[in-house]
Amino acid sequence: MKRVLPPLLVLVAVLAAWTFVSHVVLPPRRRFLLPPVEEVVRVGFLDPDNRAELLAGLALTSRVAGTGLLISVLLGVGLAVLMAQSRWLERAVYPYVVVVQTIPVLALVPLFGFWFGFGFPSRVLVCVLLSLFPLVANTLFGIRSVPRAQHQLFDLHRAGRWVRLWKLQLPAALPALFTGLRIAAGGSVIGAVVGDFFFRQGEPGLGVLIDNYRSQLASSRMFAAVVLASGLGIAVFLVFGALSRWVVGRWHESAGS
Repeated sequence: MKRVLPPLLVLVAVLAAWTFVSHVVLPPRRRFLLPPVEEVVRVGFLDPDNRAELLAGLALTSRVAGTGLLISVLLGVGLAVLMAQSRWLERAVYPYVVVVQTIPVLALVPLFGFWFGFGFPSRVLVCVLLSLFPLVANTLFGIRSVPRAQHQLFDLHRAGRWVRLWKLQLPAALPALFTGLRIAAGGSVIGAVVGDFFFRQGEPGLGVLIDNYRSQLASSRMFAAVVLASGLGIAVFLVFGALSRWVVGRWHESAGS
């Protein structure tokens, strides 16, 4: 209860401020700028047609974000392990991983459309672009942060490179890896929504729906779509937090945070 109560109090305060602004501050003719909470719930989630449309968009956005995150995990962890085995490879590759992180995503999104089309693959590629760097950086940091004394213990037993990696470095990197996973999961959801804004072909995800509702001034449905997108990001973050506590909770204090 001690962990749940503070965020619940903040949520109640936000909803109270939202209701106050909608009903008291905004005149009725400008209420579309911030529709009341009960109207967002009634129009967005209780209306069967609107709810079905939003859930279909949520399903597509979830597939795109999940696929992008899976590719990022395989690529990011693999790159970090390879760079941890060779300083030369790290010096050669890591600067370009940083470059990928610093390039404005909005500048690359149209290029992905020209190169790979405006469908599912391009949307997944945007997710990979936004979620790759935290996985590479955190996994590499975790592998490099093994204490010298533990390396010396493996030296005494004449452990080989791969035994040292499997039994010492990868387990030691798990807390940092899960931190990277939680950051990358949020980036992947953002990438799926951003990709939707640009690649408006095929099934509409939450990003397309948000843009459609904006153009129609359907602010209640737009807020409902934003709430769903935020809820997806929070759900993924909580899943990886629970997975982190289950995997490393017994031996590392970071899992309890």
